[in-house]
Amino acid sequence: MKIEGEGKLIRIFIGESDKLGHQPLYEVFVLKAREMGMAGATVLRGVEGFGARSRIHTAKILRLSEDLPLVIELVDTVEKIDSFIKIADELFEQSGCGGLITEERAGIIRYASGK
Repeated sequence: MKIEGEGKLIRIFIGESDKLGHQPLYEVFVLKAREMGMAGATVLRGVEGFGARSRIHTAKILRLSEDLPLVIELVDTVEKIDSFIKIADELFEQSGCGGLITEERAGIIRYASGK
């Protein structure tokens, strides 16, 4: 697969302990992106942050949190990202978890699979 030109980047902000059933929600998002044939997904783990409830989640040595902030990033064509946003919204509804989705335009300079 090769992608170049105008695309979109979305970021999905959730907590590490968020689940859909017994499966981590971040894993559900990544597997759904793969199932849809998207270019890729990356999950980033934050060391500290807070969300809608303003509760601090931190990885400080003296107080290890099991609910650190996660950001899932996906970049693909506008059409694929728009389709994924609808599914992501449904997954949030099914899980009952809070979260945030942001989007921005992304100029894709080069995306190609390796040998």
